[in-house]
Amino acid sequence: MEAIILAGGFGTRLRSVVPDLPKPMAPVGGRPFLEILLRQLAQAGFQRVVLALGYKAETIQKHFGTHYAGLELVYTIEDKPLGTGGAIRQALSLCHADHVFIFNGDTYLALEVAQVEACWQEFKKPIIVARSVPDTSRYGRIELDNNRFTGFSEKGMGGPGLINAGCYVFPPPLLNTFKSGSSFSLESDFLARAVHEPDFRVFVTEGHFIDIGVPEDYARAQIELAGLTQ
Repeated sequence: MEAIILAGGFGTRLRSVVPDLPKPMAPVGGRPFLEILLRQLAQAGFQRVVLALGYKAETIQKHFGTHYAGLELVYTIEDKPLGTGGAIRQALSLCHADHVFIFNGDTYLALEVAQVEACWQEFKKPIIVARSVPDTSRYGRIELDNNRFTGFSEKGMGGPGLINAGCYVFPPPLLNTFKSGSSFSLESDFLARAVHEPDFRVFVTEGHFIDIGVPEDYARAQIELAGLTQ
């Protein structure tokens, strides 16, 4: 299996506590957060990971090299900010399998990989992974109708609900309608249009979920992920 990890963000909101590192390299339990994500993928049976880099890419490349935890590592580096969609589009061009798992480099998600893989094998359709949270205001909601993805609501709507967990399974040609090297948002420029197509599946994960992108959740990760850094 192949995966892409989006690891190119500036980490602006985390800069007050991690001022000089790309966000995926922020230490959790004394080790770079990205080490946790890569070891998790290796344990789940992945063999190859494309790391989509931007800000301080050389820091990540120098630390991990071409192999880590039994994984082959391949890198794409943005010459300019490409947005979530542009970064994924660029990384998908280096993938070989007929489907690729996509993860955020600032999010820990204990994904039920075998179940998601089975969903792909059954339907061969793109998958959006959703997660139930007690307050969706920071993320925005995923809207469903009879388990079919119908759209996103804006951030700011409080209360419990489903959010986009920042994890997908895509066939590599999915974003080929966008020019390679172009900058676009996966969410607003692609998924907002794709909701009108019947092809998308939604998998609701129950796995442990932490987005370390803000200081309070980064502090929470130090406690909740401590056992994964040994």
